[in-house]
Amino acid sequence: MTWAPTGPTNVELRKLIRDLKKAACEYNAPVWRDVAERLSRPRRQRAEVNVGKLDGLARRGVIQEEETVLVPGKVLGDGVITQPLRVAAWRFSRTARMKIEAAGGECLTIRELLEENPEGSYIRIIE
Repeated sequence: MTWAPTGPTNVELRKLIRDLKKAACEYNAPVWRDVAERLSRPRRQRAEVNVGKLDGLARRGVIQEEETVLVPGKVLGDGVITQPLRVAAWRFSRTARMKIEAAGGECLTIRELLEENPEGSYIRIIE
């Protein structure tokens, strides 16, 4: 009997996980290994974060202005966001993207963030 490989079946996600692990080694950036491990989880265990939670964390000072918020999963549009945040995630719902951009924030894919900041500095992982 042949066993199928475990892990995500999405080809793009598999490539991203591989690239994150490679960047973790090349740039000595453990944040990328952590994100790769979180993205390797089964889909039902991946993070789903609402914009309202991100806004609350920003208002309480958990997320600093210079930091990029990284969600190793999907950002959903429930709640209100008033803070201009820079958010990177595997996926965004349409309403989440609209709300973040309407508040003056920016939405990035994890790959875009990896290419822009391979050292992994000023990143806050939120689940």
